[in-house]
Amino acid sequence: MPNWLEIVLRTLIAVVVLFSLTKLLGKRQVSQLSLFEYITGITIGSLAAYVSLDLEANWYLGLISMVVWTAISLGIEFLQIKSKKSRDFIDGKATILIKDGKILEDNLKKERLTADELLEQLRKKNVFKTADVEFAIMEPSGDISVMLTRENQPLTPSHLGIKVGPEQEPQAVIMDGKILDEPLSTIGLNRAWLRSELEKLGVALENVYLGQVDSYGQLYVDLFDDKIKVPAPQQKAALYATLKKCEADLEMFGLTTRNAEAKAMYEECAEKLRQVIADVKPVLHR
Repeated sequence: MPNWLEIVLRTLIAVVVLFSLTKLLGKRQVSQLSLFEYITGITIGSLAAYVSLDLEANWYLGLISMVVWTAISLGIEFLQIKSKKSRDFIDGKATILIKDGKILEDNLKKERLTADELLEQLRKKNVFKTADVEFAIMEPSGDISVMLTRENQPLTPSHLGIKVGPEQEPQAVIMDGKILDEPLSTIGLNRAWLRSELEKLGVALENVYLGQVDSYGQLYVDLFDDKIKVPAPQQKAALYATLKKCEADLEMFGLTTRNAEAKAMYEECAEKLRQVIADVKPVLHR
């Protein structure tokens, strides 16, 4: 067999085996590499290159070595799942770098981190003053987690005592100008509804790059032509405005009527509607 053909076959085999072993190790290998997983990834990659190019050696020995490395990595991951001591020993522990706005220099030295590197990592978190930091912790993965002091944390509805409605995952119902029936039926809608919503927006189906429906049944579209602006759905805002108008009308009727019985009825209805508006406000303001 010619050398070039043998290299092609070996490379194809190495790619298939490497892909299979990587899938076996799981997504954690890509997203959260520990020290040992980093070493394993480099070694398995080197073995794959060995299998592909070293024509003078027995290529199957490289495959055996790759399988052994994968088995050891799986065994260590299993041990980490079962034992916290093993996790601490293999991955290490988190280290506090800043506490109450004060940099802990000894911990910086322990992690071999300079002040410039710390400030760089903080800037990536949109933090520019260490005094604004309540805690900054270096995770075993090397990432730095930051918690700002309470007065510097972003304002949320919970800080204002406002309850908001739950948000479900939006469903992509149009992609590349084509309707996706499965996600559409998942949220209990059909093509007729979708075409009706597109008509309201004045948009043709074939011009839609991506269309999503949120948990409240509102359609959002992104067009192929980025110069065309599509108005955002206003159903919830219009409904809220209508309810508030009805409330105001009932209050006005109650103030203008001279009939005591009618006045009491209008005031009672206005109060009930006010309660309804308070209940649905968290949903309508999302």
